[in-house]
Amino acid sequence: MKKLFGLLLVLIFPFSLLKAQTSDEKYDSVLAKKLHADEYGMKNYILVLLKPGSNTSVDKVTEDSIFHGHLSNIGRLAKNGDLVLAGPFGENKLYRGLFILNVTNFEDAKKLLETDPAIKAKLLDPEMYLWYGSASLQEILPLHTKIQKLKF
Repeated sequence: MKKLFGLLLVLIFPFSLLKAQTSDEKYDSVLAKKLHADEYGMKNYILVLLKPGSNTSVDKVTEDSIFHGHLSNIGRLAKNGDLVLAGPFGENKLYRGLFILNVTNFEDAKKLLETDPAIKAKLLDPEMYLWYGSASLQEILPLHTKIQKLKF
Protein backbone atom coordinates (compact mmCIF):
# COMPACT_ATOMS: atom_id res chain seq x y z
CA MET A 1 0.00 0.00 0.00
CA LYS A 2 2.81 2.40 0.90
CA LYS A 3 4.58 1.61 -2.37
CA LEU A 4 1.38 2.27 -4.32
CA PHE A 5 0.89 5.61 -2.54
CA GLY A 6 4.51 6.56 -3.22
CA LEU A 7 4.14 5.64 -6.88
CA LEU A 8 0.99 7.75 -7.17
CA LEU A 9 2.80 10.74 -5.64
CA VAL A 10 5.68 10.34 -8.08
CA LEU A 11 3.26 10.20 -11.00
CA ILE A 12 0.90 13.00 -9.88
CA PHE A 13 3.42 15.56 -8.58
CA PRO A 14 5.04 16.37 -11.97
CA PHE A 15 1.60 16.96 -13.50
CA SER A 16 0.69 19.38 -10.72
CA LEU A 17 3.84 21.36 -11.57
CA LEU A 18 2.83 21.53 -15.21
CA LYS A 19 -0.58 22.89 -14.25
CA ALA A 20 1.06 25.54 -12.03
CA GLN A 21 3.04 26.85 -15.00
CA THR A 22 0.14 27.32 -17.39
CA SER A 23 -1.00 30.82 -18.22
CA ASP A 24 -3.75 32.51 -16.31
CA GLU A 25 -6.96 33.58 -18.03
CA LYS A 26 -6.64 36.94 -16.21
CA TYR A 27 -3.39 37.66 -18.05
CA ASP A 28 -3.36 41.10 -19.69
CA SER A 29 -0.78 41.05 -22.47
CA VAL A 30 -1.17 44.78 -23.19
CA LEU A 31 -0.46 45.72 -19.56
CA ALA A 32 2.40 43.24 -19.34
CA LYS A 33 4.00 44.79 -22.42
CA LYS A 34 3.48 48.34 -21.11
CA LEU A 35 5.18 47.41 -17.82
CA HIS A 36 8.00 45.47 -19.56
CA ALA A 37 7.03 42.34 -17.62
CA ASP A 38 8.57 39.00 -18.42
CA GLU A 39 6.47 35.84 -18.65
CA TYR A 40 6.29 35.68 -14.85
CA GLY A 41 5.10 39.28 -14.50
CA MET A 42 8.50 40.32 -13.17
CA LYS A 43 11.27 42.70 -14.23
CA ASN A 44 14.60 44.08 -13.03
CA TYR A 45 14.90 47.26 -11.02
CA ILE A 46 17.70 48.90 -9.08
CA LEU A 47 17.16 48.76 -5.31
CA VAL A 48 18.91 51.58 -3.48
CA LEU A 49 19.49 51.44 0.26
CA LEU A 50 20.18 54.89 1.65
CA LYS A 51 22.74 54.91 4.44
CA PRO A 52 23.63 57.83 6.69
CA GLY A 53 26.14 59.93 4.80
CA SER A 54 29.67 60.91 5.71
CA ASN A 55 28.82 64.62 6.01
CA THR A 56 27.98 65.31 9.65
CA SER A 57 29.02 68.98 9.76
CA VAL A 58 25.85 70.58 8.32
CA ASP A 59 23.77 72.87 10.52
CA LYS A 60 20.09 72.06 11.10
CA VAL A 61 18.71 74.81 8.81
CA THR A 62 20.91 73.70 5.90
CA GLU A 63 20.09 70.03 6.52
CA ASP A 64 16.35 70.77 6.53
CA SER A 65 16.70 72.68 3.26
CA ILE A 66 18.67 69.85 1.64
CA PHE A 67 16.11 67.26 2.74
CA HIS A 68 13.30 69.44 1.41
CA GLY A 69 15.09 69.25 -1.95
CA HIS A 70 15.50 65.49 -1.47
CA LEU A 71 11.71 65.11 -1.07
CA SER A 72 11.07 67.33 -4.10
CA ASN A 73 13.48 65.22 -6.12
CA ILE A 74 11.66 62.05 -5.06
CA GLY A 75 8.43 63.60 -6.35
CA ARG A 76 10.05 64.53 -9.66
CA LEU A 77 11.55 61.06 -10.15
CA ALA A 78 8.20 59.45 -9.36
CA LYS A 79 6.33 61.76 -11.73
CA ASN A 80 8.80 60.89 -14.51
CA GLY A 81 8.35 57.15 -13.86
CA ASP A 82 11.99 56.71 -12.80
CA LEU A 83 11.12 55.85 -9.18
CA VAL A 84 8.50 53.26 -8.31
CA LEU A 85 8.87 53.12 -4.54
CA ALA A 86 10.56 55.17 -1.84
CA GLY A 87 10.36 55.56 1.89
CA PRO A 88 12.23 56.00 5.14
CA PHE A 89 13.02 53.29 7.66
CA GLY A 90 12.31 53.60 11.35
CA GLU A 91 15.11 54.51 13.70
CA ASN A 92 18.22 52.47 13.05
CA LYS A 93 21.90 53.21 12.57
CA LEU A 94 22.47 51.29 9.34
CA TYR A 95 19.90 52.59 6.85
CA ARG A 96 17.76 55.71 6.47
CA GLY A 97 15.49 54.61 3.62
CA LEU A 98 15.16 53.02 0.22
CA PHE A 99 14.41 53.69 -3.41
CA ILE A 100 13.34 51.25 -6.08
CA LEU A 101 14.40 52.82 -9.35
CA ASN A 102 12.69 51.90 -12.60
CA VAL A 103 15.97 51.32 -14.43
CA THR A 104 17.83 48.09 -15.06
CA ASN A 105 21.48 49.12 -14.87
CA PHE A 106 23.76 50.86 -12.41
CA GLU A 107 24.85 53.60 -14.82
CA ASP A 108 21.29 54.88 -15.27
CA ALA A 109 20.66 54.55 -11.54
CA LYS A 110 23.78 56.56 -10.74
CA LYS A 111 22.64 59.38 -13.06
CA LEU A 112 19.28 59.52 -11.28
CA LEU A 113 20.90 59.48 -7.84
CA GLU A 114 23.20 62.36 -8.81
CA THR A 115 20.08 64.56 -9.00
CA ASP A 116 19.35 64.07 -5.29
CA PRO A 117 20.49 67.01 -3.10
CA ALA A 118 20.94 64.81 0.02
CA ILE A 119 23.17 62.40 -1.87
CA LYS A 120 25.14 65.26 -3.48
CA ALA A 121 25.68 66.82 -0.04
CA LYS A 122 26.78 63.42 1.35
CA LEU A 123 23.97 63.44 3.92
CA LEU A 124 22.92 60.12 2.39
CA ASP A 125 25.14 57.49 0.78
CA PRO A 126 23.48 55.11 -1.70
CA GLU A 127 24.12 51.38 -1.84
CA MET A 128 22.76 49.82 -5.08
CA TYR A 129 21.60 46.30 -5.93
CA LEU A 130 19.99 44.72 -8.98
CA TRP A 131 16.55 43.53 -7.84
CA TYR A 132 14.03 41.30 -9.60
CA GLY A 133 10.47 42.10 -8.58
CA SER A 134 6.91 42.39 -9.78
CA ALA A 135 6.50 44.66 -12.79
CA SER A 136 3.22 45.76 -11.21
CA LEU A 137 5.15 47.93 -8.71
CA GLN A 138 5.01 50.63 -11.37
CA GLU A 139 1.27 50.86 -10.78
CA ILE A 140 1.60 51.75 -7.07
CA LEU A 141 2.42 55.45 -7.41
CA PRO A 142 -0.60 56.30 -9.59
CA LEU A 143 -2.75 54.61 -6.94
CA HIS A 144 -0.90 56.42 -4.16
CA THR A 145 -1.80 59.83 -5.58
CA LYS A 146 -5.47 58.87 -5.15
CA ILE A 147 -5.07 58.27 -1.41
CA GLN A 148 -2.48 60.96 -0.57
CA LYS A 149 -4.28 63.87 1.12
CA LEU A 150 -1.18 65.95 1.98
CA LYS A 151 1.92 66.55 -0.12
CA PHE A 152 5.50 66.94 1.14
